Amino acid sequence: MPTAARLHEEDHFDSSDVVRDIVIGLSDGLTVPFALAAGLSGAVSSTHLIVVAGLAEIAAGSIAMGLGGFLAARGDAQHYVSEKRREELEVVTRPEDEAEEIYEIFATYGVSREAATPALRELQANPAAYVDFMMRFELGLESPVAGRAWRSAATIAAAYIAGGFFPLLPYMLVATASSALRLSTALTLVALAVFGALKGRLLGESLVRSALQTMLIGGLAAAAAFALARLLNHA
Repeated sequence: MPTAARLHEEDHFDSSDVVRDIVIGLSDGLTVPFALAAGLSGAVSSTHLIVVAGLAEIAAGSIAMGLGGFLAARGDAQHYVSEKRREELEVVTRPEDEAEEIYEIFATYGVSREAATPALRELQANPAAYVDFMMRFELGLESPVAGRAWRSAATIAAAYIAGGFFPLLPYMLVATASSALRLSTALTLVALAVFGALKGRLLGESLVRSALQTMLIGGLAAAAAFALARLLNHA
């Protein structure tokens, strides 16, 4: 095929919702069980107790996070439906106001009223496209994907569980809490750094900055929990 006839292709990442869910689940899954295990290591010496508490936290945390993701996604879908109904009513009952809003939208892109008028007429002749245009460009709302709430819940919960096993694994393999804590700290910080770098790559951010930022947040959370447990244990 001649070069001039080749289709123009652009490489865009279009799974931002999935990435967001993975980031939410994995970041909390790495940080919260890590902080819990570190905190318990400052108060008890039994790795068995830490593992049991950690597994309970992972189970409860994954359910809570998944439920939160489900409710958030369902709330977004309900909001979209409500706003769409209102917009469908307004294009019929308030056509002049809606037309002015179209002109205002085009004006933000430097398009004059004269140039925007033909587009307005085309939209007015196609009510479904008119409503869709207003939803996107006036309200900034995208049509929700079918089944999004359930997929969001499952993705967040699964990512939370996957993240939670990194800090907990050393306590399953090492007999003493102090040794397990050192290994858990090293393993979790590496996991946080790798996760942060991957997140930065997907979102177009600096790999090093994203890795250090993610690792710092997780490390501070665990250090705070460990210090508080030690303080309360010796009070």
